[in-house]
Amino acid sequence: MSPFKNPVASWSDGTLGLLSHGYAWLPNRMRAETGGTVRTRLLGRQTVALRGPEAVGFFYDEQHVVRASALPDPVLDTLFGQGAVHTLDGDAHRARRAMFTALLKAPDAPAVLAGHVGWRWREAVAGWGRDRVVLFDESARVLALAVCDWVGVPLTGPAAAELAHDCTAMVDGFATPGPRHLRARRARARQEEALTRTVEGVRERPEPDLKSSALETLAWHRGPDGDPLDPRTAAVELLNVIRPTVAIAWFATFAAHAMHRWPHQRDLLRSEAEKGYAEAFAHEVRRFYPFAPFVGGLAARDLTWQGEDITQGTLVLLDLYGQNHDPALWDHPYRFDPHRFLSGAESLDHLIAQGGGDPAAGHRCPGEDITVTALAVLATELAGLDFAVPDQDLTIPLSRMPTLPRSGFELSLS
Repeated sequence: MSPFKNPVASWSDGTLGLLSHGYAWLPNRMRAETGGTVRTRLLGRQTVALRGPEAVGFFYDEQHVVRASALPDPVLDTLFGQGAVHTLDGDAHRARRAMFTALLKAPDAPAVLAGHVGWRWREAVAGWGRDRVVLFDESARVLALAVCDWVGVPLTGPAAAELAHDCTAMVDGFATPGPRHLRARRARARQEEALTRTVEGVRERPEPDLKSSALETLAWHRGPDGDPLDPRTAAVELLNVIRPTVAIAWFATFAAHAMHRWPHQRDLLRSEAEKGYAEAFAHEVRRFYPFAPFVGGLAARDLTWQGEDITQGTLVLLDLYGQNHDPALWDHPYRFDPHRFLSGAESLDHLIAQGGGDPAAGHRCPGEDITVTALAVLATELAGLDFAVPDQDLTIPLSRMPTLPRSGFELSLS
């Protein structure tokens, strides 16, 4: 195999650069490399980063990149959970994923969840009065209530606030050392324990022939061996439906930021003059604003990518944030313009805010339709409110992952 060009420089450690520059680290490295491939080390491990539509297909081919051993324990103990579908490959992954796909991509799933989101949002707004509220916190609580309505987990107001706080803590702390990470670990342990009890309660009753909720489906799901998941693993997967739904609060906050920065967006959402505008707005929020910087896996064998050799076991990254702002794929990528998703000039296939690949066979998030629908509902509801935005720090630091407007976006009803 041919060696990498300038291997000493190529394999310098980029961990400090990633921690310092956040979302900008990999796109900056990509611009500096003429070949479109970045070679570095993260935490001492050889790492290759890729970008582009062809890289998406390459990365999500299980013959090229595997996930089972790619996620370190700190990420599993905060974001995904031990034994989650994200840690599986091959038949085990396909069986577990098929269950998630049946739940999340059922024809009525987005509309049903959207109905819960809209109802819970209006209920929350009715209680705001004239006080300042932090939109991020309010959105997370609304989404926690809505998704638990949808999956069949009974939830009261105080428990909803705790669940929302814990789910956002899991996302906020998975990729950083220190107090945020410790909070994330404690949050996941607390919610896994609570949901394990919920699963065990379901199993105290006879298994129904027809599962009436996601909770029952997960509680009685059987793997390739024919046995139900152990209650803790079922709780992990139930939380992997709830947590990402609550995480839509990041996008909801970015949606408010976009409406504040470009007020005509509120008018367009209110007018409903253009069919599908709310959905296009949701896509553009996911493309334009930073959420996941990249995804990673391990090279399943010795590989070659665009003439470069990738040794088995190398950490392979797919640059999400960079691809979503690549001028080769998007016209004026740093212009916020939902019309790009109405005109058909730019392809949704290039949008990888939540991963990519074939939705049926790859690792593209099966909850993507739910995310877009729920976000479109929240954006439309928010645009219809008469609210004021007090003076606050609305800067979005790219060095922090995941990031938000520093204030969480405070607003008050006019």
